[in-house]
Amino acid sequence: MAIQHAVLALLADRPSYGYELKGAFETAVGPQWGQLNIGHLYQILDRLGRDGLVVTERHPQPVKPDRRMHAITPAGQAELARWLDEPSPRGGGFRDDFFLKVTAAARSGSAQVLRTVLANQRGYLLRELRNLGALRRDADDPVVGLLLSAASRHVEADLAFLEDAEAALLDGDRVRIPARRAVPAEPLGAPVAAPVEDSPGPGLAQGA
Repeated sequence: MAIQHAVLALLADRPSYGYELKGAFETAVGPQWGQLNIGHLYQILDRLGRDGLVVTERHPQPVKPDRRMHAITPAGQAELARWLDEPSPRGGGFRDDFFLKVTAAARSGSAQVLRTVLANQRGYLLRELRNLGALRRDADDPVVGLLLSAASRHVEADLAFLEDAEAALLDGDRVRIPARRAVPAEPLGAPVAAPVEDSPGPGLAQGA
């Protein structure tokens, strides 16, 4: 996640301190994203500072510790512009806990197990879709509403995947068990380790 670029975008609006940035981020992206860990935010700010993208000044306070105000630098502005100008590629591969669960259920050979796994996930996704719909109706910020809409579309795609899984893996009360891949044999000419012979015990002569 390019949270560091979101932080740069917030600082491009105006300088800010840590907890103010945390609140601004969570307000900007809405509840679906989740809370931003303040410790992680400070790590991001430190890294941005080391890279010359953010500059930090200490502002004394009468009672509390000095407040660290962060501001974007010209290099930070250029990096933000570069990031905004590039398309966002998807992460490599498709690593998903539920997909592994479907794989395990199919390997079990039990149609009931597989149907239960799919039904449980469908119930969870439908509840998630209803919750997202309620959040969208209450969202005043159009950007937050857009994020919630994107989340809903992801859930709808997951629901469509359940239909695909049923069609591909279930045949009535039978599971179409995936073919098991053969373990590749060692290539011809591969060196074979010599058998380890038992060595004679202490005090025994060879050939005794």
